[in-house]
Amino acid sequence: MKLFPYAHATHPSWRIAVELVLAQLRALLENPDYCATPQLGILYVTDHYAKYAKAILDALTVELPTVHSWSGTVGVGIASNNVEYFDEPALSVMLCGLDPQTFRVFNGLQSLRLAANDSFNPVCALIHADGQTPDLGELIEELAENTQNNYLFGGLTSSRGEVIQFSRSADFSATLKAGDTSTKSLAQSTGVFTGGMSGVAFDHKVKLISRVTQGCFPISKSRRVTQFDGHVILTLDERPALEVLLEDLNMTMDSPRTLLLQKIRETLVGFTGASSQALKKTGGLADDVCVRHIIGLDTLRKGVAVAEVLTKDLQLTFCERNSKAAQLDLIRIATEIRESLEPQDLSESEVIELNQSSLEDRPSASRKIRGAIYISCAGRGGPHFGAPSAELQLIKKSLGDVPLTGFFAGGEIAHQNLYGYTGVLTVFTS
Repeated sequence: MKLFPYAHATHPSWRIAVELVLAQLRALLENPDYCATPQLGILYVTDHYAKYAKAILDALTVELPTVHSWSGTVGVGIASNNVEYFDEPALSVMLCGLDPQTFRVFNGLQSLRLAANDSFNPVCALIHADGQTPDLGELIEELAENTQNNYLFGGLTSSRGEVIQFSRSADFSATLKAGDTSTKSLAQSTGVFTGGMSGVAFDHKVKLISRVTQGCFPISKSRRVTQFDGHVILTLDERPALEVLLEDLNMTMDSPRTLLLQKIRETLVGFTGASSQALKKTGGLADDVCVRHIIGLDTLRKGVAVAEVLTKDLQLTFCERNSKAAQLDLIRIATEIRESLEPQDLSESEVIELNQSSLEDRPSASRKIRGAIYISCAGRGGPHFGAPSAELQLIKKSLGDVPLTGFFAGGEIAHQNLYGYTGVLTVFTS
């Protein structure tokens, strides 16, 4: 097993930051424990560097000739092993030592949809998306359906300036050598895109384990949404939704207005399908619960308006953002991933319980972590966990000292869902 080389740096000059990253990567490429000829690069930059995106990608491509394919995006914050960068110019890189036949880069010009004679069979995919893309939820579901496991992991680009994605495939150099100067070919060769979606699909030979940490704590039992109108929940278990909400918050409409509004602002709603189990045995939210804001109250109809277009067969759980719950849940998913790779000390029932939501049906003692990608909500990070880089330090403490890259997103993607306030941790195993 070979580890994935990784590096990170911050500096006012993007050129110096790139040199610092290259120095780290070169040292690891010569280390026998790390891949010497990685083929795929994952690149994340903070929005300070967004306008230099093409120059950064070109510089890395020239200096890392074995890395023919790239994917990544920009974030208000980025991550690496044990560290996060917010409000400062920085970049984070991980070079994946994967057979080029086992993955495929896709973007707006290179679809993941396969031709009839294409032997590549995507099992899951890393995805980066522009949050302003029309019908984004439907596009995410459609993309997931193009994978064997119906599984995506990734996030929405976040930036206070230019919103870009990195996506360059192995054939871009051939395009330039062939002298193809069409708009499509030139756009592909730059490797920098705006809008839409991009990412990397992986086949069954690339072994992954992925988990979602919600970062919210349920404050009520799960109830069926029995009547709704657009964004407004009218009844829960055939009772007026506003009445149920106030009951769960131990409040009434006669409570002091300031206190009542504050309590409602702190309250979120978690949705899942009517046939799903919304709460885990440990009391936390299940991985497939989608958390949304309460955006208003309909006092006339005694309804609760939420930031979600409602559909049939939903159940709802009121919850709140909770720093302690976020810490414990992050430790839980990282520890479960590690233990699923080292199950010799676990009973058979514990192994099955730990592995229920992973991409692997059964853990193997021979599998170890080669690298990891962590995509967290831009509203989490140090402030939510109590100190700068505390979130990444928790991962290192629980998962171990492993190569890691990631970014802080405007929304997180896992399974076929778009989340908020979550973290999505995915590891590559041997």
